[in-house]
Amino acid sequence: MDKKKNRVDVISKILDACYQYNSDALFILSLMHQYEERGSLSKKQLQGLHSKASKIKDMPVNWLATLEATILKMPTREKSLIPEIAPVASVNNSVATIINEILAKYPQHKRVLFLQTKYNAHQSITAAEIAELEKFKKLLLT
Repeated sequence: MDKKKNRVDVISKILDACYQYNSDALFILSLMHQYEERGSLSKKQLQGLHSKASKIKDMPVNWLATLEATILKMPTREKSLIPEIAPVASVNNSVATIINEILAKYPQHKRVLFLQTKYNAHQSITAAEIAELEKFKKLLLT
């Protein structure tokens, strides 16, 4: 914390210089407000500030270089791609036959009724649920 207190705050100076150049710029005002509130700006905001500041003729080059170095030090966060939805698994007839066999003998079995509803709604049945059905078949039908 002590290091930041002793540093020269170049971002604040650039924001002030941009504000002095054009006091009506809403973008600069919002950046100033956020910088005062949070104490930092995101990489995209700093890039926007750099593009605005580089258009000002009287802006010191060393401030722009410091801002550019700060931007380069920040990590680039990219949104991950939306994962492809796996195609609906082919209808597993063995699951359907196990469900039907158990329900033929025990029509009120709640867990098997739940799995039948899930199966009929074309929702995926996990491997654990299939193992559970096979366990029910082994216990109830043999």
